Amino acid sequence: MKILVTAASLCKNENSDAMKRLRAFSDDLILNGHGRPMTEDELLEIIEDVDGYIAGTDTITAKVIEKAKKLKVISRYGAGVDSVDLAAAKAKGIPVTNTPGANSQAVAELAFGHMLTLARKSEYQSKMLQDGVWVNVIGKQLQGKTLGIIGYGNIGRRFAKMARGLDMRILAYDPFLSKEFIEANQAECCTLDEIYAQADVITVHLPLTDLSRHMINREAIAKMKDGVILINTARGGILDEEAVYEGIESGKVWGVGLDAYEKEPPMGSKLFHHDNVVATPHAGAHTNEAVENMANMSVDNLITILSGKECSCIVNR
Repeated sequence: MKILVTAASLCKNENSDAMKRLRAFSDDLILNGHGRPMTEDELLEIIEDVDGYIAGTDTITAKVIEKAKKLKVISRYGAGVDSVDLAAAKAKGIPVTNTPGANSQAVAELAFGHMLTLARKSEYQSKMLQDGVWVNVIGKQLQGKTLGIIGYGNIGRRFAKMARGLDMRILAYDPFLSKEFIEANQAECCTLDEIYAQADVITVHLPLTDLSRHMINREAIAKMKDGVILINTARGGILDEEAVYEGIESGKVWGVGLDAYEKEPPMGSKLFHHDNVVATPHAGAHTNEAVENMANMSVDNLITILSGKECSCIVNR
């Protein structure tokens, strides 16, 4: 069987257990040598006779799926599947899998770190001190403050667990979860408007859909408390970056922590002109532990389906 592997972290780690298992399963592997997500044109050149595909964040269009004459599975290396045309894959009978929970702790820890960094403006102070400037900056304490979590899945709940160590009040909104589930997991079930009105810190952990795209926009920011901290380690399109920039300019927004962007890489973003923006390059899942978890799960999913067995991680049934 011919297997295409485009997830850069997996391709780079030839000696991992996951790659060893993959090579034992197939002696015909195509590895992504670009060190970045592959383009539609690049995929079209090689996808036609591929049987299985372990995908990074490549944009897998209906055109690519149509060209894939032998493809039996798209195994996403990661939890997000918004880069895959799920309807086109389903119409062609190609299951799409993901790795839910594999990187949850890593992403939650990065988001939590952004919150701490922004509250104390520690990244700005570090830069100034390294430049030889001794500054006197007043930050915020987080103990007892109100945290709004938009998306109370694995990552949101892990963030909440850490925040409870600071005695933060936890508000949660999730359109996919019941009030009973949210409350059983130690959060107050709230509407978006209630979170906007009450939260000192708002962190987003939703997939990118038509409903969540530009959810944090001018209207939403206007409803928020003055001095709010915003964090997005989910998907770039959830925040309207122009509206967020205006919120920082006006002083409405105290600081913004970003790990995902509307355009990646986000070169030339106006947001980077501000000292109260903490930005990382979509690195939420980049820990040794998360990389190993995603590698093993994505390989397991691929081998399971190509072996004709039932897989529990199919997202387009």
